[in-house]
Amino acid sequence: MSQHDALEAEPASTGKHAPDELLTVGEMSRRTGVAPSALRFYEDLGLIASHRTGGNQRRYPRHMLRRVSLISVAKRLGIPLSDVQTAFENVPLDTTPSHEDWQRASRRWKRQLELRRLGIEQLERELTGCIGCGCLSMKACRLLNPDDELGEHGSGPQRL
Repeated sequence: MSQHDALEAEPASTGKHAPDELLTVGEMSRRTGVAPSALRFYEDLGLIASHRTGGNQRRYPRHMLRRVSLISVAKRLGIPLSDVQTAFENVPLDTTPSHEDWQRASRRWKRQLELRRLGIEQLERELTGCIGCGCLSMKACRLLNPDDELGEHGSGPQRL
């Protein structure tokens, strides 16, 4: 069977899904809750991939469902797509990723998330200390920034 024939083939109606089954943009959008325009955007970024039919319609391999779902979760948590790209960079787009491919990506992403969590915890401590003092002003704060000494180091947050 040629690639063109495979792209045009309908999935088997046995109730089970073939690993090489291809999903339309509409099916992918319905399954993931992600708008077709976002799917195209993710594809432009190289986060996901599709095949084209003879009529130039996109078809997504079933294994892209996992990638799109992980992108959605990351987006909901405020994780930049660049971090997702880094985590996925060694996960193949053209074949179904193996368990080990996902384990490597998971370990890499876990390290990124740990650093992000530590940064958020530090920010939380800083905010608690600053807001907790009651002055609500970095210029007037005698505890964290007496005489606005940090202003001499430049603009923006100097302690974070």
